[in-house]
Amino acid sequence: MHLHAARQRLCNHAEVILRQRWVDGNRFSLLENGEAFFPRVYEAIAAAQKDIFLETFILFDDKVGRALQQALVAAAERGVEVDMTIDGWGSPDLSEEFISTLTKAGVRVHVFDPAPGIFRRVHLFRRLHRKLIVVDGSIAFIGGINFSADHLADFGPEAKQDYSVEVHGPVVSHMYSFAQAAVKKTRDRRRWFRRREPLAPMDKPQGALAAFVWRDNHRNRNDIERQYRLAIRLAQKRIVIANAYFFPGYRFLKALRHAAKRGVDVSLILQGNPDMPIVQYAASMLYHHLLSAGVKIYEYCDRPLHGKVALVDDEWATVGSSNLDPLSLALNLEANVMIRDREFNAELGKSLDRLMNESCKQLSIKDIEEPTWWRLTRSYFLFHILRRYPSWMGWLPTHAPSLKAAHRSQTTASVEAATQEA
Repeated sequence: MHLHAARQRLCNHAEVILRQRWVDGNRFSLLENGEAFFPRVYEAIAAAQKDIFLETFILFDDKVGRALQQALVAAAERGVEVDMTIDGWGSPDLSEEFISTLTKAGVRVHVFDPAPGIFRRVHLFRRLHRKLIVVDGSIAFIGGINFSADHLADFGPEAKQDYSVEVHGPVVSHMYSFAQAAVKKTRDRRRWFRRREPLAPMDKPQGALAAFVWRDNHRNRNDIERQYRLAIRLAQKRIVIANAYFFPGYRFLKALRHAAKRGVDVSLILQGNPDMPIVQYAASMLYHHLLSAGVKIYEYCDRPLHGKVALVDDEWATVGSSNLDPLSLALNLEANVMIRDREFNAELGKSLDRLMNESCKQLSIKDIEEPTWWRLTRSYFLFHILRRYPSWMGWLPTHAPSLKAAHRSQTTASVEAATQEA
């Protein structure tokens, strides 16, 4: 009785916290890897009639980037208003010709870069890491897939395993308002945008309950992590997390251990063939701590894992840009969608089960060969450092939100910090 009452109180508390953001009547389609993602994005852009907002961490001048360029140019030339924001560190090598082709067609290109000055090196670690596209306020895409050819299988052994979702329904209006807010000051100052009529009220069909959740360096520093931890605390049967860069804080690790100890089947899918070896090494420091509590760890070995997805029990799931590491949880600008829908949960679960059964190596404590003194030292580090690092990282200085748009004749624009208060 006491356990049931505690769980009920926790559920009620969750509803109070989340009531403002969760909306019903949505539809989600899981898009696995670039083969599924890119064609749907290009189709949506080709059908756009009013406006397109696109944010991405990486845009390369390769076959994927050029296909996106052509799609956006065609949309702008037929009168669609197009805003594209890229990260200056993630997309550093775009040529003047590549950018000018976009701007001459009327695409407004924004480049997120740290503010100049003495804090520039600190700001270097605060990146625009979101992958978000909203078309006409009626269809959206969100996930971990960048616009680069390494998200396609024909790239070779280094091709990434990743996920995104196509979104329809009322939650798209939240994403649309968020995307508009990021360029609102530019519109007001440059007067390049006509005054927009508000979106027409949408019908409320039967569908998934969903919430668009983002992380910034202002009011929403911990929103994504809090949603994860809340779902983990409420889990009764199953938790599966597939995440490319896994090194969360103490409270997150504690929640996973407690879930496993109370009988929840907790599985982590992490990198076994990493794009950066330090990523696997950092995650491996946590293995004994988690395995000893009953958490199952699978290393995905076919190719680099780039996904940022999770599911809990038979209903809750999330897809987005946020890793579970210090950069994503404490510094970067991120966005995820939280989904409560049995059909989508089952679809994502089928994909993750396939990875675990066909492409992963399951680890055990016997696989970890290390001296006892090192394990004890690491445990001390985990307890005293990881329990506090998210708040410590948040103390680093952050620049005020500001957005500057490029003139049509310019090749790039400076975004000192994208405004994130939708």
